[in-house]
Amino acid sequence: MFSKILRSSLVLALFFVLAGTAIAEERYLLNAGDVLEVSVWNEETLQKQVIILPDGMISFPLAGQLMAQGKSVTDVQNALKEKLMEYLSDPVVTVSVINVAGNSVHIMGKVNTPGSFVMSQRLDVMQALSLAGGLSPYAEENNIIVLRRTGNKQQTIPVHYAAIKKGRDLNTNIVLKSGDVIVIP
Repeated sequence: MFSKILRSSLVLALFFVLAGTAIAEERYLLNAGDVLEVSVWNEETLQKQVIILPDGMISFPLAGQLMAQGKSVTDVQNALKEKLMEYLSDPVVTVSVINVAGNSVHIMGKVNTPGSFVMSQRLDVMQALSLAGGLSPYAEENNIIVLRRTGNKQQTIPVHYAAIKKGRDLNTNIVLKSGDVIVIP
């Protein structure tokens, strides 16, 4: 009986560890253009909205410049707290995302409404094409690509739209990342 309880406890613990890992991987990472609300408890002069600049940096009183792009809200909060500890004893820092304007994808080519679209939720290619009003009648369904930049490297990801419409090749209906460009010839 005891070994059964122990085994169940270990399985449950493993589940929570794996679930925590999945949640950490899904955490939103900040982008240039996002707007943050930063406040320090009991410090009225340290409450401010900041925008993440194109270089990925934010500026906050006493803390100076901090890299925010590519980091989670918790990462930025901890970095601010660490910098402010030079001036305040045990500061309680809160960071909230006010606007995710930097989390956008770009759709160009033969769609009904090309342009940039803010992703307020996770989107795949088909959902993004829907936001763009769908493909125009002259679009080349089998030549759609997603351009993705990672650091200094750029990759081309094919999207098999015609097959996806038929319920096949669904793995090419990828989840988009901020900055992705969908090209429809």
